[in-house]
Amino acid sequence: MTRNARFWLGLALYAMVLIWSVRFLKAHPQSEWRIAVALAPVVPIAFVVADGIRRARELDELQRRQYLEAAAFAYPTMVVGSIAYGFLQNVGFPHVNWMFVGVFLMALFGVGRVLSWWKYR
Repeated sequence: MTRNARFWLGLALYAMVLIWSVRFLKAHPQSEWRIAVALAPVVPIAFVVADGIRRARELDELQRRQYLEAAAFAYPTMVVGSIAYGFLQNVGFPHVNWMFVGVFLMALFGVGRVLSWWKYR
């Protein structure tokens, strides 16, 4: 299986498990299985993360530097942004679901990758 196929398969499995999980929890809010079902989407995402780590180990030196610079941009930006938004919530800004922290972090990593790519083009 190709690297991209593993990644997209993991995301497709995540989407399917997420949809099933949300529907199950809405239909059976008092189920004994609610905690396990709520955490079920984490399993395919863990495989996507493991695939990402495997792919990062296969990068050459320049690509590794670009990944490091992207992470060095994304993580501190996310920390500062999270703290700032936490303060804004104290003055009435809407509360954000913690699930979106990972989404924002991936988006910032993508921005960092573009900036790093632009630097080394």
